[in-house]
Amino acid sequence: MKLTVSKSKNSASFYVQKTIRKPNGSVTTVTVEKLGNLSEVTTKAGGKDPYVWAQDYVNELNRKEYDENKEVLVRYSPSKLLKKGEQNSFNCGYLFLQKIYYSLGLDKICKEISSRHSFSYDLNDVLSKLIFTRILYPSSKLTSHKLSSKFLEPPTFELHDVYRALSVLAQENDFIQSELYKNSQKIFERRRDILYYDCTNYFFEIEEADDLRRYGKCKQHQPLPIVGMGFFMDYDGIPLAFDIYPGNKNEQPTLKPLEQKVINDFSLEQVVVCTDAGLSSKTNRKFNSKTINGVQLRSFITTQSIKQLPDYLREFALDPTGWHLSGSDLEFNLNEIDEDKDFNKIFYKDRWIKEDLSQRKIKAGATPLEQHLIVSYSPKYKNYQRKIRNGQIERAQQLIDSGKYKQRPKNQNDPHRFISKNSATENGEICTKEFACLNTDAIEEEELYDGFYAVCTNLDHVSVDEIVRINKKRWEIEECFRIMKTDFKARPVYLRSEEHIKAHFITCFIALVIYRILEKELDEKYTCEEIIATLKDMFVSRPGEKMGYTPVYVRTDLTDSLHETAGFRTDYQILSDVNMRKVIRQSKNKK
Repeated sequence: MKLTVSKSKNSASFYVQKTIRKPNGSVTTVTVEKLGNLSEVTTKAGGKDPYVWAQDYVNELNRKEYDENKEVLVRYSPSKLLKKGEQNSFNCGYLFLQKIYYSLGLDKICKEISSRHSFSYDLNDVLSKLIFTRILYPSSKLTSHKLSSKFLEPPTFELHDVYRALSVLAQENDFIQSELYKNSQKIFERRRDILYYDCTNYFFEIEEADDLRRYGKCKQHQPLPIVGMGFFMDYDGIPLAFDIYPGNKNEQPTLKPLEQKVINDFSLEQVVVCTDAGLSSKTNRKFNSKTINGVQLRSFITTQSIKQLPDYLREFALDPTGWHLSGSDLEFNLNEIDEDKDFNKIFYKDRWIKEDLSQRKIKAGATPLEQHLIVSYSPKYKNYQRKIRNGQIERAQQLIDSGKYKQRPKNQNDPHRFISKNSATENGEICTKEFACLNTDAIEEEELYDGFYAVCTNLDHVSVDEIVRINKKRWEIEECFRIMKTDFKARPVYLRSEEHIKAHFITCFIALVIYRILEKELDEKYTCEEIIATLKDMFVSRPGEKMGYTPVYVRTDLTDSLHETAGFRTDYQILSDVNMRKVIRQSKNKK
């Protein structure tokens, strides 16, 4: 680069220019930076001769360019030992998570929380390290503190600071969730009209229950005390809010208070809440049936068990006549369709009803809830259900043959539900001893419902296709639970106090928000396992003091996408200390 001064009659203009060679071999000069006119440069020079200052500025640019592009020679000796206790390898994958962390303004959230409490540790450093280790190296708080030393930026806190910070995070739970939602809207547009709600639970490897950790029905079939979690997700699959409750509490009553809190805290006006059948009580449907001046402020879409419908509606749902395809006025008979040819088609029928589908008696004078029942039938879904059931039947037969059948409550996917005990042979002869056999009646009863799926909604003026499309995204909330439980190893939980348990789930929740945003930025091209494994393995090695950093990971399409979305690169052959500090600063810049 060189300094070019363009003089005119009354002034002069200063430019930093560079000569480059084009791909066709020709040479041209381009302007790298315009320093300004003589008056502007004189001001920048601060009393120094403007021409001398400008030349010194260009010389400094050339020096920096040389430092960035020069080849580095690293000398090693086979006779020298490594320095004891010196760390030479650092994870840089967390920088991509850190970019999103700061974009969400979590550093400012921590700063505001710190202003309301009296402590000396850096809450932002504690929270960020807990989140990054939860995603990359999920483990106990003790191990997380040790593993955070793998990052380029070592922790500035002690282990006891972590446990103190957990108590503060638990107290600020509502504030954190509210601010996180507000800040997230600044980096991408979140749909506020459609919410998904579901519940799960987490077990604790303890024997004695307390006020929060109670014995209940564990979704992981563990005979241990559990804590329940109610969880809201938006239409884009990004976590919205959560709350925890005692493990022996019924899931259905948890929807109303958390939804009301979300509506108030996040200033939501019109919402559609999607749930599964287990949460679709009459009370919840009534709560999400609010209309003012003809405008639906709260609505619901919920899955509906066909087996639990009143007899006349169950007959309507299973009747092979009166089915339609989207965009067609033709009627179809399911007994006449070619299921191989129509394997990927989805047929539907619907009707509006005015009654309580829980089959409870409606109180005198009570207004019945008007609902839109939509039943769909899919040959592909029928094939899937039968494939799953056939595997369960095989396992049931294996249990019978091995004599390992046990009498126990029969869950939805438990092969034991197809096993019954009989005291008579096929010929009707009485046996002196009961024996186990396949329950063919139960198998045939389940087969009646293969391929059928139903939803109920009170949405008016919304097409069947739109309702089905909205409901189909419910699978993403199940994926959120799977990521937290499997990839983030949120269970079992080893913490004891209620405050620490709440803080544990706060860090898991924020970690999930950050991960899901990263997943969206990568256009959902990669699986959770691929993304986390790549970030976890992105290490840089430090050859020696002031020798910079060399990547020791494999450059792939995924690492290229990570660098492109983050706006910085760590995959040069070597990064100087200056450039690595620049990358760290860029990871903390707001978008």
